[in-house]
Amino acid sequence: SLLASSPSIPLSAAGGKATPGGYDESGYHQCYGDVGSVASCGSDAHTGYETLDSPPHYDFYANTEVWGRRRRFRPSLYQLHANPEDDFRPPLYEETTGGRMEGGDSPAEDEEEPKEPPPQPTRFGWVQGVMIRCMLNIWGVILYLRLPWITAQAGIGLTWVIILVSSCITGITGLSTSAIATNGKVKGGGTYFLISRSLGPELGGSIGLIFAFANAVAVAMHTVGFAETVADLMRVTVMVDRTNDIRIIGIITVTCLLGISMAGMAWESKAQVLFFLVIMVSFASYIVGTIMPASPQKQAKGFFSYKADIFTTNFVPNWRGKEGSFFGMFSIFFPSATGILAGANISGDLKNPTVAIPRGTLMAIFLTTISYIIITATIGSCVVRDASGLLNDTSSPNSSREDCVGLACHYGWDFSECINNNTCTYGMSNYYQMMSMVSAFGPLITAGIFGATLSSALACLVSAPKVFQCLCKDKLYPFIGFFGKGYGKNDEPLRSYLLAYIIAVCFILIAELNTIAPIISNFFLCSYALINFSCFHASITNSPGWRPSFRFYSKWLSLLGAVCCVVIMFLLTWWAALIAFGVVFLLLGYTLYKKPDVNWGSSVQASSYNIALNQCVSLNHVEEHVKNYRPQCLVLTGPPSSRPALVDLVSCFTKSLSLMMCANVADPSPSAVEKASSNSHVTWLNQRKVKSFYRGVVATELRSGVNVLLQGAGLGRIKPNVLLMGFKKDWHTDTAEAAHSYIGILHDAFDLQYGVCMLRMREGLDVSRPSQSHGESLISNIISAPPSTVSLEVEPQPSTVFQKKQGKKTIDVYWLSDDGGLTLLLPYLLTRRKRWARCKVRVFSLRQIRLNEVLQDYSREAALIVITMPVGRRGVCPSTLYLAWLDFLSRDLRPPVLLVRGNQENVLTFYCQ
Repeated sequence: SLLASSPSIPLSAAGGKATPGGYDESGYHQCYGDVGSVASCGSDAHTGYETLDSPPHYDFYANTEVWGRRRRFRPSLYQLHANPEDDFRPPLYEETTGGRMEGGDSPAEDEEEPKEPPPQPTRFGWVQGVMIRCMLNIWGVILYLRLPWITAQAGIGLTWVIILVSSCITGITGLSTSAIATNGKVKGGGTYFLISRSLGPELGGSIGLIFAFANAVAVAMHTVGFAETVADLMRVTVMVDRTNDIRIIGIITVTCLLGISMAGMAWESKAQVLFFLVIMVSFASYIVGTIMPASPQKQAKGFFSYKADIFTTNFVPNWRGKEGSFFGMFSIFFPSATGILAGANISGDLKNPTVAIPRGTLMAIFLTTISYIIITATIGSCVVRDASGLLNDTSSPNSSREDCVGLACHYGWDFSECINNNTCTYGMSNYYQMMSMVSAFGPLITAGIFGATLSSALACLVSAPKVFQCLCKDKLYPFIGFFGKGYGKNDEPLRSYLLAYIIAVCFILIAELNTIAPIISNFFLCSYALINFSCFHASITNSPGWRPSFRFYSKWLSLLGAVCCVVIMFLLTWWAALIAFGVVFLLLGYTLYKKPDVNWGSSVQASSYNIALNQCVSLNHVEEHVKNYRPQCLVLTGPPSSRPALVDLVSCFTKSLSLMMCANVADPSPSAVEKASSNSHVTWLNQRKVKSFYRGVVATELRSGVNVLLQGAGLGRIKPNVLLMGFKKDWHTDTAEAAHSYIGILHDAFDLQYGVCMLRMREGLDVSRPSQSHGESLISNIISAPPSTVSLEVEPQPSTVFQKKQGKKTIDVYWLSDDGGLTLLLPYLLTRRKRWARCKVRVFSLRQIRLNEVLQDYSREAALIVITMPVGRRGVCPSTLYLAWLDFLSRDLRPPVLLVRGNQENVLTFYCQ
């Protein structure tokens, strides 16, 4: 920076701190701490060769602040090139946080800041925060109780296919999640945050709500699975009956889990580590059991340790029962592959989400896939499909081998009777607890089942409130903000915890989740589909804001993953898929209708720009035709809030039909550009529900400013062809130059092939305060108030006659000259609006010398009077005389009067060729 090397400002001062660029903050604030202090610096004032430019810094791009120092802000372009001797405030690009204003920051204020940093909440790395959490959520009861049975049905080969297909889908989703999670800073909210910030609030909000609800119900599902296992172990000791026992055990269990969750993420994470260790021990017990020699008791139940012919036989499928098919087994297994978002759902509690989420999620998918493949291969190599469990079913040496049925015949066992009668109770095809039987110590497998169910329930009990809290804070839906409040250093959503607990208890009391579980799976799959689609959509739009640091993804793989998730939803349970999509579309429709006031820079916005740009360019290849003519209006409103009647009238025949652009010509002043281009004008139009663009220019004269708008407004074929302005009713008191400038605008419009309209109302158009500029009356009556009266805040919304229902009135059209039909087209377009629909259009084509008297006689009760405006010949008809004629024609009329003149080209047609 040139400023850093300048001798005019010292590089050190009492209490000052040098910035990385070498610039001392204290000297800066001493010179520029107060308004007008530039002059007080004397010889230290900047010269024309010095600059306040600051080198690049992280704070310039981040929205967050770092404790212990003031956040940096880059100076504005105006502040950089302005004259340092002007009376303006120089940039304080070392501004403070905490809501301090620009009143000047001094080193004394820094000394008042606390010496100790605030306590930091618990944050987790990628192993404990993501990988272990995802693995625990993926491993579940299906691993222990259904995987051996699936292997018996589909065979080892097809079971591997089922596992790999499921892992490919979750792996693609993991890649998409990683790409989205590394495209900027990830905060709390997990899946909802990722989808909403990528696809926008419409889809993000709907998925966030059902995903939080699905997690809450999943707590009940996993808890009931745990309660059923406990109830089976307590067969001798029955409290009430089996159903009520499950309810009692489930409620006690979920209450204990709630206590662990509300104790804080640190305790919850420790519990998850404990569950992980229990599952690891159960796996070790199972592997050791497969190696140990088979006892007679285990052989009677079908276990013979590793045998090549058992592996060969079990490698091919053996379908049985109504669920005996590839897709039947796939639908049962696939829910065990879900749970990959457990780490992303606590994104707000991770040390570095952009590193932890990709690394932990993908590693969890890889390790769990390997574990599923190993268990399938080992149990398929050791256990036959059918066994009786009876120790007496050994084959005698004298029995014939030809009469013995089954693979166990080779190992001295004869299970022919139960195989032929379909009464075998053991073997992979019949006994769900095969892993417990094979294990070196069976109770460890039971402990693994407890660990898998409780860890999954705990993960869901934490995920649901975290996602719901973020959704509540975004205020997309009504009546849920109460649950968004956080407590403690971790911002724990205690109210959301209680809500999730109540939902879980309600479903535990039902104790029948066979119809609920498919819906939950479909909601999870719906979330996966939208995550994949989010990644694809963000990539296909080519938005400059899509810059993920994770590169190992493909937009086409993401699209494939989204399609596969939707297909699987219908393959699992078609009616549950329809319910899931119905809920999504219902919430989507609500959000689209309410239009929440949020802006997250979503890919939908980027796509809208691409579509609009492509459509505008494609219009260049379409030749104009009279049947496609639309009145595209440039409306000289000034600040739109100052002439609401003009805005409302034009909006009546352009809304959802054609272009409307409100224009403002402001007097030159130091702040004119800022005021003329203020976003408050667009905000006012949006609040009034007027579909219009806004364009402000700065010009020394009104006519030159309007000429700039006439020639430069629009884009390609989307450009104005009709100019609308207010009638200059003070022409007789204003100067002749003002009248000439006003009529000159009409001539400029005609020269550029514009149609022209002027609106006159008896009560006037301008509702702004009196103007104070040099062009006072002209600007007040035609275009805009001076910059000194243009407020940067949103103006109030006054009502006008054009916002009311017109009833059974008339629209009287005095079509005096053939201008191409614009005089007749505009009233017709008005009648297509609901509030004008009952009005009757009456056309008078008769030329009258005393036209004003005719208007008074026939159109006194009309809703609107439309008159063809005559054209004053340039250089022949004086401007004041022309204005006098228009004034006399339209004065003292109660209805609004719209003077219309087309550009003499056809805008109407009665033929269809």
